Amino acid sequence: MDWKPDWGLRGRMVLTMFLLFALYLVFVGALWWTDSFFYLPLMGAFVLAQFFFSDKLALYSMGAKKVSEEEYPELHATVSRLSQQADLPKPAVAVADSRVPNAFAAGRSQKKSTVCVTTGLLRTLDRDELEGVIAHELAHVKNRDVMVMTIASFLSTVAFMIVRMGFWFGGGRDRQGGGGGFLVAIVASLVVWIVSFVLIRALSRYREFAADRGGALITGKPSALASALLKIDGRMDKVPKEDLREQSEMNAFFIVPLKSDVIGKLFSTHPATEKRVDRLRDLERELETR
Repeated sequence: MDWKPDWGLRGRMVLTMFLLFALYLVFVGALWWTDSFFYLPLMGAFVLAQFFFSDKLALYSMGAKKVSEEEYPELHATVSRLSQQADLPKPAVAVADSRVPNAFAAGRSQKKSTVCVTTGLLRTLDRDELEGVIAHELAHVKNRDVMVMTIASFLSTVAFMIVRMGFWFGGGRDRQGGGGGFLVAIVASLVVWIVSFVLIRALSRYREFAADRGGALITGKPSALASALLKIDGRMDKVPKEDLREQSEMNAFFIVPLKSDVIGKLFSTHPATEKRVDRLRDLERELETR
């Protein structure tokens, strides 16, 4: 496997992380100045719990279960072979009984990871396309994307919680006096949450590009992954709307997000499928000329 980095993509990810870091430094300073620093340990415990149980929460949300080699021998064999090619420990394998054709990876580390596919995906894709999707998810594991996104979104989650608590309890604090500092903390938290929301969405989209590239290099077949993305995206219109609504909360995990409106696409966690396919076709041509 020729796992060469895309330096342009990495540069954009580093820039986004730097902007998040600078924003969060300002936010921590605002919390300290307004004596609201005590929120951090509480919210930190919440985010850590979410981090350590992210795989179980994701599987539960999808109604998925881990499956044995006896139940899905070909799927296990594919995951095992691609994991070896990616130089990764074999993750747990799970299947969700869903008509939505999709897949996701979860877990806090390379040794504690799970790759999940839906029954709709298994029925939709051919062998090469399925390998491309699984390789994409393994690239997420190799790039430690769950850990990166959890760290990146930590203070954003804190900011969101402070804003919500401000609406719940802010009025009472103002009536008791001394609520001015708390109001400043709420305003600062709102600004931080909005800006970080945009930056984290950008970071997530860059990481999807990186996982596409990594998955294509694992299999050596960028065109197969491109075909899978187009096929999954095209099948979304044929899935019953109630199924899409039930699984919309998993959009950030899916290889292809569920359909959304114009605003939803603007702040999507994923790039447009067409852009992903174009990059994969460029990579295909690059590999052919080597």
